[in-house]
Amino acid sequence: MDLLAFASFPLIFLVLPPLLYIYTSSITQARFPTLRNKKICLLIAHPDDEAMFFAPTVLALTRPDTGNHVKILCLSTGNADGLGETRKRELVKSAMLLGLRQEEDVLVIDSPDFPDSMTTTWDPDRISALLCSAFAPHLANASRPTSSRNEPPTVAIDALITFDDTGVSSHPNHISLYHGARAFVSTLLKGKPGWASPVDLYTLTSVSTPRKYTSFLDSFTTIFVLLFRGLGARRKSDKGNPATLVNMSALFGSRESYGSARRAMTDAHKSQMVWFRWGWILLSRYMVINDLRLEHVKA
Repeated sequence: MDLLAFASFPLIFLVLPPLLYIYTSSITQARFPTLRNKKICLLIAHPDDEAMFFAPTVLALTRPDTGNHVKILCLSTGNADGLGETRKRELVKSAMLLGLRQEEDVLVIDSPDFPDSMTTTWDPDRISALLCSAFAPHLANASRPTSSRNEPPTVAIDALITFDDTGVSSHPNHISLYHGARAFVSTLLKGKPGWASPVDLYTLTSVSTPRKYTSFLDSFTTIFVLLFRGLGARRKSDKGNPATLVNMSALFGSRESYGSARRAMTDAHKSQMVWFRWGWILLSRYMVINDLRLEHVKA
């Protein structure tokens, strides 16, 4: 009997963590509200960012019952290796696998202002101008204002999602998006004292390297950190949206699962499937877990 009990320990350690994750995921979905009936833009730097970093968020926000309309704006073609056109097509395929409504909801920018580079920081003002052109064209030409300070700021989206100020991987292109997105929100509020931002900006939380590579096991650390910080779930934006978004994908079975995120990489981004991508797919917590924080931006 003692030998049988001893032999069962490895099985317990294999089965217990996934079961605890499933429980934690269900509690999280009940505890943390999500965005519903919103027009949402995911702002990324390169084709494959949406799958490698934001898949749990895209899968959650494109769930049909949420009523959201999600679009992806990618500021480069990822042409560092001359595969720009291929990677554009791969991004569209990945987006459809992750639940976007139509291919036209993916926009890829091919501009010398935003080169795919590990050493180049993009100008936040140029990013802001591009976002204004896409979602607030009345601000694109500041010399011809179309509204007064007594009118609320307007924009064509309800929420903007991007990287935080360390960009998960410290990639300068990722970090540039954070500063560009904040500049965009600030521009919307310029000359509008007293008005709330018409768009909520959410940024993906960067974590330490050890946590980054613990896959679904990082869910327990994530929840602990959020509990320590008071969860933030009771606070809301001026638009009434939650201050914290937490998305934990199922490990298997459903549409919003780790398997869907994996296929977005392996089936869509085939040009990027070198050996170390497999390590990311197998170990990265961002393939399973996303927690996003509402940014507070002033004019």
